[in-house]
Amino acid sequence: MESEGGAGAGTGTGTGTGTDASTADADADASTGSADASTDASTETSTGTSTGNGDTRTAPTSAPDGGTGEKADPEADPTTPAKPPRFARLTRWQAEHPQGARALSRTITVLAAILVVCTLVMPATIVDLGPARFFRLPGEAIVGAAILLALPRKPRVVLAAVSGVALAALTVLNWLDMGFKQYLGRTFNLVLDWSLLGDAQSYLEDSLGRTATLAATAGLIVLVLLLFASLAYAVVRLSNVLARHSATATRGTLIAGVVWITCSSFGVQLAGVPLAADSAAVTLQSQTERVSDTLKDEAEFQKVAKVDAFGATPPAQLVPDLRGKDMIFTFIESYGRSAIEDPIMAPGVDKTLAVRTEALKKAGYHAKSGWLTSATYGGSSWLGHSTTLSGLWVSNQQRYRTVMASDHLSLTKMFKKSGAWDTVGVMPGVQKGWPEQSFFGLDKVYNAFELGYKGPKFSWSTMPDQYTLEQFQRRVHSKKHDKPVMSEVILTSSHQPWGPIPKMVGWDELGDGSIFKGIEAAGNKPADVIADTTKSRQEYGKSIQYSVTALTEWLERYGSKDTVLVFLGDHQPIARVSGNHASRDVPISIVAKDPKVLDKISAWGWSDGLRPAHDAPVWKMNLFRDRFLTAYGSTPHPKKG
Repeated sequence: MESEGGAGAGTGTGTGTGTDASTADADADASTGSADASTDASTETSTGTSTGNGDTRTAPTSAPDGGTGEKADPEADPTTPAKPPRFARLTRWQAEHPQGARALSRTITVLAAILVVCTLVMPATIVDLGPARFFRLPGEAIVGAAILLALPRKPRVVLAAVSGVALAALTVLNWLDMGFKQYLGRTFNLVLDWSLLGDAQSYLEDSLGRTATLAATAGLIVLVLLLFASLAYAVVRLSNVLARHSATATRGTLIAGVVWITCSSFGVQLAGVPLAADSAAVTLQSQTERVSDTLKDEAEFQKVAKVDAFGATPPAQLVPDLRGKDMIFTFIESYGRSAIEDPIMAPGVDKTLAVRTEALKKAGYHAKSGWLTSATYGGSSWLGHSTTLSGLWVSNQQRYRTVMASDHLSLTKMFKKSGAWDTVGVMPGVQKGWPEQSFFGLDKVYNAFELGYKGPKFSWSTMPDQYTLEQFQRRVHSKKHDKPVMSEVILTSSHQPWGPIPKMVGWDELGDGSIFKGIEAAGNKPADVIADTTKSRQEYGKSIQYSVTALTEWLERYGSKDTVLVFLGDHQPIARVSGNHASRDVPISIVAKDPKVLDKISAWGWSDGLRPAHDAPVWKMNLFRDRFLTAYGSTPHPKKG
C-alpha cells in the first residue's frame, strides 16, 4: 500500500510538483488533525525540503544542539512565543521516527477502511453474522468513492463527514433491527418503538440490578458516540487518501464497479453469500418504507377501529348463555406453542398438562383447547391482551394507543355493559397508573401494590403466580357479590429471564409471601440464565409448568360449578428460546364444570384437555372475540363509526 506520509511527492528537491488537489488535501488533513498531515510535516522536518505535493512550507533549520530548531527552554528567551501546535509532542515524535509514523498512518487508514466496509456489509440479523458476510464488496462504497473523487476539497470533506455520521446512524438502526428480531421477532420501527427502550432498561434493572444496568447503559452510550466519531473520521480520512492518489483511486473505483456489476449480474457467491453487497442501501430503503407504511397504517387503522360488529348490541343480547357464571380470563406470560412442541421444553410441559387435565377431570372439570396466532412475539404482552379482547389486530404501539382512545368495545367491557356482571382486574405487572382500565371496562383493578405482597421479586415478576391467585381468591372470588364476577387475571411468573423461578408451596402457607424469600435466594441468577441459551429454554419450560400448575390447582381448589376459566398465552417466548423460525401461535383453553359451556363451542374443532393437538384449528388472535360472543348467544348489531 502507498505511503501516505510521502505520497504524491515530486522528483524535485526545491519545489513541489504536486497538484492543487494534493495541496488542498494536505491542508485538509492538517485541519482535521489526521496522521497523514502530521507525517507530511515530519518528512519535511527530516529532509529540510518541500514534500513536493504543492506545499510550500519551509522546513525548520537545525538548532545548535542538533535538535529540530525549537528552543530547549522557550522561557529563556522572552521573545520566543510558547509552542502553538496542539500536537507538538506528536509532531516531534513523527519527525524523529519517520518510519514508525508512516507505519502508524498506514495502520490507521487500513483500520478506517475495515470499519467502513464492515458497517456497510453488516447483515440485518444476528443469525446471519459470520465471516463470509464481511468479505463482500459493498456497492455503496464504490458509489461513494466516485462522488468524493469528483468534489473539491471543502465539499468533499463536508460530504465525507456527513456520510460517516449517516452511516453510523444507519448502523445503530441495523443493531436495533438485530435486537428486535432476536427478541420480538420483528424489525425496529423508527416511529413507534423508541418508548420500548425505556421498558428494556427497566427489564434489565429488574433482572440484573440497578448498578449493572447503569453501567451497561453508560457503556452503550459511549459505544454509540465512539461509533459516530470514528465513522465520521474514517470516511474523511479515506476521502483524503482518495484525493491524494486520485489517478490510482479513479482506476480502482472503475475496476471495483465493473467487478460489483459482474458479481451482481451473475450471482457470484462466497461460502453461500453473494459477493456483491448493497446491505446499507437495503437497510435505508426498508427503514424509509417502514416509516411511510407506519404513517399510512395509523390513518387506516383509525377507520377500522371505529367499526364494531357488536358495538350497538343491546345489553340484554350480550353473552346471554353465560349468565350466572363467574368468568375468568387469564393470560399466562410467554405461553407459546414452543412450550408444547419444542423437544427441550415439551416433555416437561406436556407431562404437566396431562397430569393437570386428569386432576381437573377428577374434580369434575373438562377442557377444550386450540391455537391462536398472536399479534406480537417475544414481548409487548399488552398487544396480545388487547388483540384478544378488542377483536382488532393490535400489532404495534400506535395501534394500541388508537384502540385505547377509541370507544371500540373490549370483550371484558361487554360483560360490564351487559349489566349482569361486576368486573375486576388482577394485574401484578402494573406498577404505575393504568388508564387502560376504562377501555377494558374493569370496575376495580388490583395492581402490584394492592395485593399485600411482602416477599421478594422474581426478576421482572413482582410476585409468584400462586400468590397472585390466592389473593384473587381472598379479595374477589370468595367474596359475596350481588352479581357474578368477570375477572381478568394476568400471570407473570413465566416472564423472561426465567431466573429465579418460584416453586409451589402449600396454599395455606402463602401468608404475605415471605415464604418465597428462601426460594428466591436459592434460585438461579438471572445473568446465568440469560447467558446460556440451553438453560434459558429449560428454565422457560419450568416456568410454564409452574404457571399452569398454579392456575389449575387454584381452579381445582376454589372453583365451583359456575366457574368458567379461559386461559391462553399472550405470545411466544423470545427467538433465542423458541427458535428463529418459530410460529406466533399460542395455546388457548376453556375449562368448565357445566357441560353446556363446552357444548357451545363443539363446532370449533378444538382438542379435548389442556393440550391442543398439533393440527388443532389455528385462528388469528383478533378473531376470538367475535367467535366467543357468537358462540355464547350474543347478537351482532354493527357500529360503523
